[in-house]
Amino acid sequence: MNIQKTAAEETLGFMLPTRRVESFHYTDLRANLKSLGEQAARPEDDATRTMGDSFPRLASDACVLHFYDGHGFERNETLPEGVMVSRDLPDALSADGGADDTIPQINSKITTAGVSIAVAKGKEVTQTIGLAHAHTGAAESIASTRFSITAAEGSTSRFIERQMGRSDANHMTSSAVSLNVQQGAKVEYFIVQQAGVGATHLARLNVTLAQDADLSIFVLNAGGKLVRQEVKIAVNGENANLAIRGVNLVGDNAHIDVTTVLEHNVPHTNAEELFRNVVAGDGHGVFQGQIKVAQPAQKTDAQMACNTLLLTDEGDFSAKPELEIFADDVICAHGATVTDIDDEHMFYMQARGIDQKTARGLLIKAFVDEVVEELEAGEELEEAFTGIIDDWLDANI
Repeated sequence: MNIQKTAAEETLGFMLPTRRVESFHYTDLRANLKSLGEQAARPEDDATRTMGDSFPRLASDACVLHFYDGHGFERNETLPEGVMVSRDLPDALSADGGADDTIPQINSKITTAGVSIAVAKGKEVTQTIGLAHAHTGAAESIASTRFSITAAEGSTSRFIERQMGRSDANHMTSSAVSLNVQQGAKVEYFIVQQAGVGATHLARLNVTLAQDADLSIFVLNAGGKLVRQEVKIAVNGENANLAIRGVNLVGDNAHIDVTTVLEHNVPHTNAEELFRNVVAGDGHGVFQGQIKVAQPAQKTDAQMACNTLLLTDEGDFSAKPELEIFADDVICAHGATVTDIDDEHMFYMQARGIDQKTARGLLIKAFVDEVVEELEAGEELEEAFTGIIDDWLDANI
């Protein structure tokens, strides 16, 4: 049977997945991505500076690499010692998983800007490296970036990938990141998504972890109309440690999907995954978390939890944690909860003179701030993250 292609599929040259594809069961990309629009034009420099001023950097000492509407901009940032940057567009992410790799396939078709970053062997980089992409407001446009990062053996580094936008107009952004954490390297990687309320944002983070590598990932979604953030990690070295934490703030009329795949391929590795979600209005949230443990990966310790506050009857949240285990000597667990604010907690606070709205806001804030406090990212970054959360709560609760 011939199926008529959508305008988006005609542009891309391949079919988009529907709910019949298991990994897209809760996010029907074909139904939601009818057309792509035109590549965004390079914005005027004044417009980029105005946009940059409206989104102050999260770390005051950060070296930020700036991208606007899918175009790179020089801002005379001084690179930390031991960090090398090439502004040649990195190779597309490998996409061998068919429909499961639709997001990197889309990125490979539409991206024209990006950088490759290398952290030198044994170098301890204390300065945060920022990858900032902002959309200046052009309707029906595409703006996309691609980054490749290699943290060499024994190095220490921190990155913030930030997607920003103020526009209510319909537009699409895309991000694809390849992160290679080599033997004994330690990396902190933060993803902060603050797209405009009309935006579609499709992103993939691909990670490989070598022996004794240590990686901490934090995902904060606080914007966008249709968001799909994928995180795919291959744990390929013994004694590697991985921590993934995230906060998804799903506003009215928004659909936010975080899909993670953790592949443990060798013995003696550890992973911990925790997401906290808040759904307001008629928002729809999705968390799909899969832990795969190969037969050689004995002594794997992998834990996953997804906890959600559903604040209205109109909103909904779909949680799908999965374990696929072929080893017989492992400690693996997953869990998911969806609930509203506890009436007893509300009563406790109101009995002490706190009005209902304030009490509700404080309980929600405590629920998500706990994840931020566990990051141990330092006072400045933690305050920046909680500030973004507070702004979203003020606007949506």
